[in-house]
Amino acid sequence: MAPPGELPVKTAALTGVREITMRDVPVPRVESDDDVLIAVRSVGVCGSDIHYYATGRIGNQIVRYPFTVGHECAGVVEKTGAGVSRFKPGDRVAVEPAMPCYICDQCRAGRPHTCRNLKFLGCPGQACGCLSEYIVMPQKSCLPLPETVDFDGGAFSEPFAIGMYAVRQSVPMRGASVGILGAGPIGLSVLFAAQAEGARAVYMTDRLEYRAAFACRVGATWAGNPESRDVVSTILRAEPEGLDVVFECCGRQEAIDTGMELLKPGGKLMVIGIPGFERFSMPADLMRRKEICVQNVRRQNGCAEAALEAVSRGIVPVATLCTHSFPFDRTAEAFEVVAGYRDGVIKAMIHLNRLSRTHP
Repeated sequence: MAPPGELPVKTAALTGVREITMRDVPVPRVESDDDVLIAVRSVGVCGSDIHYYATGRIGNQIVRYPFTVGHECAGVVEKTGAGVSRFKPGDRVAVEPAMPCYICDQCRAGRPHTCRNLKFLGCPGQACGCLSEYIVMPQKSCLPLPETVDFDGGAFSEPFAIGMYAVRQSVPMRGASVGILGAGPIGLSVLFAAQAEGARAVYMTDRLEYRAAFACRVGATWAGNPESRDVVSTILRAEPEGLDVVFECCGRQEAIDTGMELLKPGGKLMVIGIPGFERFSMPADLMRRKEICVQNVRRQNGCAEAALEAVSRGIVPVATLCTHSFPFDRTAEAFEVVAGYRDGVIKAMIHLNRLSRTHP
């Protein structure tokens, strides 16, 4: 890794659909008094990164190549602006990828996650991502990494914060019956958050048998594949009154339909997954008769520090979840593994400063 002030440093950029190229770029500069220059150590590959990789877009957010994605990361402070008081060079930090303006109506209303002027790491038209040896973030987007948490744990605190926020926005968890449709990293984050808040039973589904089995191993009451069994009748046999809340974590129309069937009257459907299409449809009669409440979940809001604290207390089994590790120069391979659900992957981590230059 080239030290700050020297060129070049490396970034892994999308240069086309399913195409990643290692590029030389200038070291990002500390330009504001509030800036923190971070040497990135761990980056988690997120499902949204895969959307940009595989299709070049999420909704109306379209990649203009070359573009660097990635928003789950942790690293070491290299340099700070004159106004930074919380951090010094050498400090280990986790990164909150959102950079709100703090002055618009949404920010003033306590909703910085829907800031009118939001910049978010790895989001086209907002900010380049963290798949780079160095990034600059504002001081407010940096969190001290507890001594007990490694860089992977710091990076994974970001998706876990989404699960924590979703649970907090849903229903009182103490004694609740919960469904989670999708057993990827976000669905599993919801599982751990729900368990921590006292959920009585958590039922999960996933179209991949290995992920359903993984969910059972890490604490789900039951998990099954909706393509090989009738998950609705199976869950309702165990919970004949229906579920209190269902979290849709896979971005599929079938999951919306399943969630509506599983919910009890007055239940709540939490929509978290990112679909690859423009519109969901809802079964109007069932939704009306059950008086179902539907709420979308937009990233996380005010949960970053609590998520990091939960990781430090062992609520999230990070080492078990991070099933795959890749050096930085094999980023393209990491994305192909995640995009293809290969080799039993749950969460793939990319480790910087561990280049394998001899790898073909």
